[in-house]
Order: sequence, then structure tokens, then C-alpha cells
Amino acid sequence: MNKQTKALVFQLLCFAVLFIGLRFLIAEFGGLSGYWIPITAAVIATLLCPIFKAVRTRDGEKLFVKWIFLPGIKEIK
Repeated sequence: MNKQTKALVFQLLCFAVLFIGLRFLIAEFGGLSGYWIPITAAVIATLLCPIFKAVRTRDGEKLFVKWIFLPGIKEIK
């Protein structure tokens, strides 16, 4: 599996976990109903999800992550 595919899989998994958790929390404790529950969960999950990127460098392709809860950009090994 190349780094670009790993970045896509990590991005999808993080979004899915956040979306499902937020959807449950909003449905249980929020005052929303109908289509507003998944729409709100998707928007919040999109804002909170970390960003994974595969970048080609002189040393080869590397995987990086940027997240609002981590300062700066971190390399994933």
C-alpha cells in the first residue's frame, strides 16, 4: 500500500469514527431531528478531522498529518 492510499484510508477512518460518534451524541443529547442530525455531524466531523497528506520529498514519499489539536505538522512513520 503506497503512502497516498494510506493517507486516504486514514482520512476516511478518522472521519467515519468522528461522524458516527457525533451522530449518536447529537441524536441522543441534541434537540435536532430528521436530516439535521447527519448534516450537523458531517459538518462538525469535517472541521475536527485531522488532515493526512502524502508528500514526495528527496528522501522519498512521506506521510504527514495536520490537526487543530496538534501544533504544527507531524510526520507519520
